[in-house]
Amino acid sequence: MDYKIVVTEGLEKIPFEWLKKNAHVVEAMWNNPAALNAALTDADGLIVRTYTQVNSALLDKAPKLKVVGRAGVGLENIDQAACKARGISVLSTPEANTHAVCEYVFNLIFTLARPVVNLREPINAEEFHGYRKKIRGLELHGKTMGILGMGRIGRAVGKVAWAFGMNVLYNDLIDVSRHVDFPAHSVEKPELYRSADIFTVHVNHQPGNHHMINREVFAQMQKHAIVVNTARGEVIDAGALAEALKTGQIAGAALDVHDPEPPGPDYPLWGLKNLIFAPHLAARTQGAMDAMSWVARDVVNYLKSRTN
Repeated sequence: MDYKIVVTEGLEKIPFEWLKKNAHVVEAMWNNPAALNAALTDADGLIVRTYTQVNSALLDKAPKLKVVGRAGVGLENIDQAACKARGISVLSTPEANTHAVCEYVFNLIFTLARPVVNLREPINAEEFHGYRKKIRGLELHGKTMGILGMGRIGRAVGKVAWAFGMNVLYNDLIDVSRHVDFPAHSVEKPELYRSADIFTVHVNHQPGNHHMINREVFAQMQKHAIVVNTARGEVIDAGALAEALKTGQIAGAALDVHDPEPPGPDYPLWGLKNLIFAPHLAARTQGAMDAMSWVARDVVNYLKSRTN
């Protein structure tokens, strides 16, 4: 059967070519509502990434829709209850970017706290030795990594931190101890905030998580602490973070996600020297992007199973 699948934000080349050989594919971009609504009228499947809002209004335009595939991990942009009410299955790729994001977390930490000096031309002895006298980078061994959210990515970060000789503390809404196969200790949030030399966020944007990292939280942190967020921009109060960085309440931060994206000119974090401000790149390795795009195969297989 020639299933019609609408793709709203593109896919990586090899998975996309495979999909085109195994289904009737229509590209209708998420930011062109007229084209997207027209494409959805007889669509069997829908594949989205981050910015397509799969809500009741969109689903009402797709009476034949059987499955939504999210080429990614989080499902915040998909109204799962609305899909369930219509008998529409939701598929995603929860393990696709774990390694990429974990690696990127440490890339951010080292870039912020132990930057590489790359000499590009000859310098004199005074300048050469001056670097050695002035630069004192952060050594991870013996420090405490505080992880908020101990899912797949949080556990991957924790395991690497432990391998570096760090003390690993974490907090999660549920008991995940059976999944933690390395030395790590579950603690309450106040202890996590107080104890972390490096504090990294790995929670989703579910109710209750909006601005959960706020002025009160920063006030509990050590002044040498570094905050890393590769999870969801909405979790951190950007204004409170800007204040904490400007006043020296914390030593630095590295953010890959923001609220909104892209941030406007009034975003309070522009221009701060002790901040890495990255444009949502944590999952952007070719391996992770391919793995996420292979949700295309899951969508086709699901449609085949419904037919059979």
